[in-house]
Formats: sequence, C-alpha cells, structure tokens
Amino acid sequence: MGQKFQVSFRRGGHGERLWLSALVDAMEQVSQPPPRPEACDGRRLAALRAQLALPAQMRFTSPFSLRN
Repeated sequence: MGQKFQVSFRRGGHGERLWLSALVDAMEQVSQPPPRPEACDGRRLAALRAQLALPAQMRFTSPFSLRN
C-alpha cells in the first residue's frame, strides 16, 4: 500500500485489477489488530503518578480573571 498508480480502464482490465489489489491490501491492513502496548517500568509509572499528584503550576496563568 502507499503506492501511487495511474488507473487505466482501457488495457483489458489491468487498471481495475491494480485498483482492486490496492483495495484488498488496504482492507487487510485495517483489519489487523493494533499492536499491543509494551509494559511500563514500575519505577517510571510510580514517578508519573507522583508527578500527577502534585498541584498544577501557576506559571501560565494570567493575574487577571474574567470577573474584573
């Protein structure tokens, strides 16, 4: 898949077979199950959980609010 081709229906159906072949290839790729994610290291997961537990930093906020 991913190939570019010119479809010509005048050459005895060769273009139709090429198009059909590309369609079948695309359908086979889509029907494959997605790859399984790899297991995450326990230390990395614990560090990520600790980081997510921290309060959000206020450096990107504006001193003004919509109430002003």
